Amino acid sequence: MRIGELAERAGTTARTLRYYESRGLLPARRAVNGYRTYDEDDLRLLQQIRTLQDFGFDLEETRPFVECLRAGHPAGDACPASLAVYRRKLGELDSLIEQLRSVRAQVGAELARAELEAAAELPGGPEPRCELGG
Repeated sequence: MRIGELAERAGTTARTLRYYESRGLLPARRAVNGYRTYDEDDLRLLQQIRTLQDFGFDLEETRPFVECLRAGHPAGDACPASLAVYRRKLGELDSLIEQLRSVRAQVGAELARAELEAAAELPGGPEPRCELGG
């Protein structure tokens, strides 16, 4: 298939495919007429890349998965290098989750404090005026 058809089937653009080719993630095969040619294996590579990017992997992190598929494995995560990337990504995600939990706890504490202060001020006095300066 040609680049336009592959791009359409993969849900991306020809420009993206040319970029992947320049980064060595997609093979650069050419027909006699000079047009780029692709096959179903290339579509599988693209689907692997896109799935990983949807999970938050950067493009370079997809390389071991692509290389695993190119080596003939049925899945891109069947190789030790791919598993190492999964482990590293899980560590990053665990760290981000802990950071978010900490921020959530701080925001929750600030909300509780603000609600108590607001409730304490309401019975005897006017409502506080919140104005945005411009």
